[in-house]
Amino acid sequence: MTRIDAKFAELKAAGKSAFVSYIMAGDPSYDTSLAVMKGLPAAGVDIIELGLPFTDPMADGSTIQLAGQRALETGMTLNKTLAMASEFRKEDNTTPIVLMGYYNPIYSMGVDNFIAAAKDAGIDGLIIVDLPPEEDEELCIPANAAGMNFIRLATPTTDNRRLPKVLENTSGFIYYVAITGITGSGSASTEKVGAEVARIKQSTDLPVCVGFGIKTPSDAEGMAKVADGAVVGSAIVSKLGAGESVEDVLAFVAELAEGAHRA
Repeated sequence: MTRIDAKFAELKAAGKSAFVSYIMAGDPSYDTSLAVMKGLPAAGVDIIELGLPFTDPMADGSTIQLAGQRALETGMTLNKTLAMASEFRKEDNTTPIVLMGYYNPIYSMGVDNFIAAAKDAGIDGLIIVDLPPEEDEELCIPANAAGMNFIRLATPTTDNRRLPKVLENTSGFIYYVAITGITGSGSASTEKVGAEVARIKQSTDLPVCVGFGIKTPSDAEGMAKVADGAVVGSAIVSKLGAGESVEDVLAFVAELAEGAHRA
């Protein structure tokens, strides 16, 4: 059982939905992002998504794109991102960390080297948005064999013909993208998302967490009522981009987490 599996089992026993928060590693600086990361569990975060900066983040809107650019400009790399996870693990050995990003930096490091380094750093799962199920031999299957969850995205366009392929080697949880578009854009209908989550859950026992378009505690509560968890990224990252303090960012995260847990 991975930390992700254990966390969902714990939440289910408590009758709670999960709150998942995303931050970009190295934004606006290594030290600031590490301080935020260390404060997330106390703010109520159940699972941390740690963004890996990349030059061409095709699934991300301007907020996450700019965060990645800021991080890259400070010299953030895949190795430094893993080092950040290692620092976090010195104080917290239970909160799951999911590394979210794109395949190119991993390919450049070499899959075997990356998996070994990620395991050593305490990474529990991967969301690699530009690797479709047809490419599972590249990273998904080796990661699963090493004991890491490989979390797949499902979207409003993932119909019943496509869904079995998406679920095939997925583990940990399903990340349901609530809107058709990029991160930080639009907002989703709870009714429509609830129907889609129910459809997906007919085909899998994995938890389904909903992300994209969740910006407020009320949004988080609404989505957590119809799913196993709510994911917030751009709304948090935008506060860091605006120069808000670590304390203020974590206070906002605590409000979001309270909303999700209230569901």
